[in-house]
Amino acid sequence: MSADFQGLRAVVTGAGSGIGLEVAQLLAAQGATVCGLDLNEGNFTGVGTYVACDVSQETSVAAAATEVAAAFGGGLDILINNAGIGAIGSVVEASPEDWEKVFAVNVFGTARVVRHLHPLLVKGTNPVIVNTCSVAAPIGLPKRAVYSASKGALESLTRAMAADFLDDNIRVNGVNPGTADTPWVQRLLAQTDDPAGERARLEARQPIGRLVSAPEVAHAISYLAHPKSLSTTGTILAVDGGMASLRLPR
Repeated sequence: MSADFQGLRAVVTGAGSGIGLEVAQLLAAQGATVCGLDLNEGNFTGVGTYVACDVSQETSVAAAATEVAAAFGGGLDILINNAGIGAIGSVVEASPEDWEKVFAVNVFGTARVVRHLHPLLVKGTNPVIVNTCSVAAPIGLPKRAVYSASKGALESLTRAMAADFLDDNIRVNGVNPGTADTPWVQRLLAQTDDPAGERARLEARQPIGRLVSAPEVAHAISYLAHPKSLSTTGTILAVDGGMASLRLPR
């Protein structure tokens, strides 16, 4: 394993499992010092410093930012906004509570974390933000109205922040994963009437014929965050098995 991130300081939200955990482990293995923010520590134990944080709550994020500043001595080089939740249903089926809950985490939560950690990022070394967006932003997926809307907003926010932070020398990028084989997706499948059948349908709709793996997404995130990717900003990198760009023959 290389030491490409040696000496750099990173914060990963949603670090307790899935893509967030994979990213945190990858960065740590390549020399970064990592603070993992999540509701629960999960499997982050031993990777770095765990900081309990609910990104949907202002006071929780403010307190977490104080802990990060203390842990890193006032500077931050890498911020991975990965915390996210989903919802199943059409716009007709979605409740007002669904909209508020999902946007509170996926959109407002990301903005909240960036706002509180921005003072640390401007003191960092070639600072960078990478947001976990979704293939649900550029394409229409059935029964994912609230989730898709939130990820579309996050993709737009990613580009807006990239423009706003040019003068701060903070790069901002995002990844658009396809359906990934993570505990979060497994929980969504468990809510359906036919989990095995639904998984098969998810695999079939991706041109590569399988779900995207968390390590594959983590690798893409590490590229966007890499200290040699200094000309890459305002970029959304697809890691979707061809969902957004390829069409399977019928």
